[in-house]
Amino acid sequence: MRYHFSPRGAFAVILPSTNASVEAEFGQMIVPGVSLHYGRIWIKNPDKLDSDEAFEQFMVDLREEIGKAVTSVMTVQPDFVVMGMSSETFWGGKEGAEKFEAMMKDLSGGLDITTGAVASKAALEKYGAKKIGIVTPYQAVGDKQVRAYMTEMGFEVKAVNGLRCPSAIAIAQVQPETLKEAFRKVNGDDVDALLQAGTNLNCAKVAAEMEVELGKPVIAINTATLWHAYRTHGIDDKLAGWGRIFEEH
Repeated sequence: MRYHFSPRGAFAVILPSTNASVEAEFGQMIVPGVSLHYGRIWIKNPDKLDSDEAFEQFMVDLREEIGKAVTSVMTVQPDFVVMGMSSETFWGGKEGAEKFEAMMKDLSGGLDITTGAVASKAALEKYGAKKIGIVTPYQAVGDKQVRAYMTEMGFEVKAVNGLRCPSAIAIAQVQPETLKEAFRKVNGDDVDALLQAGTNLNCAKVAAEMEVELGKPVIAINTATLWHAYRTHGIDDKLAGWGRIFEEH
């Protein structure tokens, strides 16, 4: 389907109802001729994410509701699906990520999809990165899943800094200086690149600034996800101010 205002593509973006960052950041990175259409996954307990148990329940609730979000946004007849959430895309390592993609393709009637996990891998590979540091908003159980996936993908994870945000809403309230310090903590001479997971962290501009400070690639997951969606869909526009991945690749 092509609409007159989006002849280059209409993208369905699936995200949790608690996410306050994806729309803001994607909206600033949108290119001419593309439209973004959001399907929100209802999160039952947005104020409780303060333990491994609460985080795992968050994931259970999300899986129960995701089909409704996809069904709703599919009525706009989009061309492509973009995941505006990342935790589920890392869950279960390579096998889990592949099963999630297959499920989403089935729910969307066979549309191609970009996920945070796949986009992160693709972005890091553009720089030949092998040893990485990771920042997340997650509890330990979420950090474990991100580490496991990236390790299976062939990266050596030197450090993970999980911010242990106590609620889904609190993730979007993390301040830029806190994020910058989190990146500094996982950086080191033996680290090739840094990665941030967790789409509700407002981190795209921070990551671009940290690339200048640290002199190495710093990949924000929202930036990587939209970049990968564009490139997969044949959109090659370069964007300034959002880090090297959009400026160079």
